[in-house]
Amino acid sequence: MRHGMANRKLGRTSAHRNALFRNQLSSLIEHERIITTLPKAKELRPQIERLVTLGKNDSVHNRRQAGRVVAEDTLIAKLFDTLGPRFTERPGGYTRIIKLGPRRGDAAEMAILEFVGYEPKIEEKPAPEAKGKKAAPKEEEPEEAEVAGEEKEKPKKEKKTAAPKKAAGAKKGKTAKPAAAPKKKARTPGTKRGQ
Repeated sequence: MRHGMANRKLGRTSAHRNALFRNQLSSLIEHERIITTLPKAKELRPQIERLVTLGKNDSVHNRRQAGRVVAEDTLIAKLFDTLGPRFTERPGGYTRIIKLGPRRGDAAEMAILEFVGYEPKIEEKPAPEAKGKKAAPKEEEPEEAEVAGEEKEKPKKEKKTAAPKKAAGAKKGKTAKPAAAPKKKARTPGTKRGQ
C-alpha cells in the first residue's frame, strides 16, 4: 500500500529534488513565467502558492519563512513588495499551467508555469522615429559596401602574389614534400573508439 506517498520523486534524490525546486521557485519569482516539464510544474505549483500566500502578509516571520526556501534578498523583496500585494484579493490559485506538448528530444510533456495575469513585456518602438533612423543607415550602407568590397579585393591580390612564389620555389629544383598523414594513436585494448 502506498499510503502517504503524495509527491513525485522525479528520478532524483531528496537533496537534488529540493535544490531543483528552490532554483525553479527563484526563477519563477524573478521572471514570473518558466517553461518546464509537466510533472515538475505540477509539483512546483503548491510550493509557489504557499510562498505567495506568505507574501500577502508582510511580517518579519513571513519573510524569514520565505527566506528558508528562496535565498536571494532581491527575490524575497519582490515576493513581498510586488507579488503579494498583486494577489491580496485573490483567495488562492495564483498560478496557471499551460500544456505545450511533447519535447522534441525525448517526448517529455512540457508546460508553462506562470502567474495569473502575467503579460509579457513588449518593447514598442515609436514609428515616426524609427522611419527617420532607417533612412539614414540606407545612405551609409553603400559606403560600407564599398569599403567591404575593397577589403574583399585585397585578399584576392594577396592570394595571387602568394601562388607564384610557391611555383617559383618548385622551379628552382626544390621538391615539395607531400604532407604527412597524421599519426594514429595506438589503441589499447578495452578503450572505445574516438576517445
